[in-house]
Amino acid sequence: MADPSPFATPVDAAYDSRILLFGRLMGAANGLEYLLARDLEESTGLTHPIFELLLIVARRGDEGVSVKDIAQAKVVTSGGATRLVSRGVAQGLVTLHPSDADGRVKLVRLSESGTAKLLEASAIHARNIERYLVDALPRGSEKSFAASVRALSKSASAALPAMP
Repeated sequence: MADPSPFATPVDAAYDSRILLFGRLMGAANGLEYLLARDLEESTGLTHPIFELLLIVARRGDEGVSVKDIAQAKVVTSGGATRLVSRGVAQGLVTLHPSDADGRVKLVRLSESGTAKLLEASAIHARNIERYLVDALPRGSEKSFAASVRALSKSASAALPAMP
């Protein structure tokens, strides 16, 4: 039998400070993602998932990144990551190369076109993050906010299962 609810009424549950906090976090994240993704696509033609792919690949440098690692970073299945990489390859933004360590593994690297597009898109994205996120924070709170977000990200990542 389930534990009894700590809430006396549905209104109590709806106004629980923890539930409100998470709802506001998700609302802010969803709103920001919509605004930033819309402008990114209108300005550069890149969808937000493709832009994220380029960022993940860029963080690995010339060594490249496996599709499995892309799946884990994006919290999607390997099939979802494979489809995303295929779209990036079709757009000429990334290339696939066999791993030197294990020829069965394909590593994803930025193409020249992908590098140029990532630099263009990143400048636009950074300006929009400044406008919609940083400028909305109380002055002087940017570093503590960044530290809090980093802590949340690490905590969530540690609790996630390995993506299939």
